[in-house]
Amino acid sequence: MTLAPDRLDKLVMEMRRGMLILAVLRALVRPHYGYSLRKQLSAIGLEIDEGTLYPLLRRLEGQGLLVSRWEQEDGRKRRVYCIGADGLTALQRMGDEWQKLNGVLEQLAEKS
Repeated sequence: MTLAPDRLDKLVMEMRRGMLILAVLRALVRPHYGYSLRKQLSAIGLEIDEGTLYPLLRRLEGQGLLVSRWEQEDGRKRRVYCIGADGLTALQRMGDEWQKLNGVLEQLAEKS
């Protein structure tokens, strides 16, 4: 049986979803507004469209992991996001788990 491309895409998207949270929390150790965050992630190879990023930012803020404030820049109001105290705790725990899982995958790759 061959894995259908749509099933493979779903598996990849599932894995990517969790990593996006970790990447966004890590990037927001420094304050960013949505567009600058998207540009930074894109510059290092993590493409994320606006339809994914902005709902994610709102959800993480709703969960108490991010804080935001409105700032005026060049005559425009922009929402600036930054990681909150609970977000730092989550980032540490998720980062530790990522390192552990990555080590396990590396060991498995060496044995295959």
